[in-house]
Amino acid sequence: MLNMAQIIGHLGRDPEVRYTPEGTAVANLAVATNETWKDKDGAKQERTEWHRVVVWGKQAEIAREYLTKGRQIYVEGSLQTRQWDDKDGQKRYTTEIRCQRFVMLGGRGGESERTAPEPEMPEDPAYNDDNIPF
Repeated sequence: MLNMAQIIGHLGRDPEVRYTPEGTAVANLAVATNETWKDKDGAKQERTEWHRVVVWGKQAEIAREYLTKGRQIYVEGSLQTRQWDDKDGQKRYTTEIRCQRFVMLGGRGGESERTAPEPEMPEDPAYNDDNIPF
C-alpha cells in the first residue's frame, strides 16, 4: 500500500514550533496550493486549497529558522487523520501531511534550493500523538 502526498505551495504563516515533553521539536505549517482553470464560458477560475503539515525533529528546527510566510516549499510525506474531543466533548478530526522531507524553493538573495535532512520521527510504530502539546 502507498500513502504519499506531494505538494508545492506557499506558506500562509510562519511555522508554529512547539516541543514534546521529551524535547522533540514539532512544527505546524499551513501551506496553500492553487489550482486555476477556465470554466465553460472561458472565464479564468481559481481555487486555493489549504494543507496542514506537521514537521518533526531537526527538520522542525530548520523550518523555524528558515521558513517564513509566503515562502514557496515542496513537501513530501504521508496523510494522517487525528481525532480528539473538543472542550464541549464533541469529536473533532483533522487530516494533515506528516512531513518526511521538505525543500525550500525560490531562494531569496541568490540562495539556491535547500533540502532539509531526513526527519527524526519516533521509532515506536505505536507512538501516541497525545504527546503532541497542541
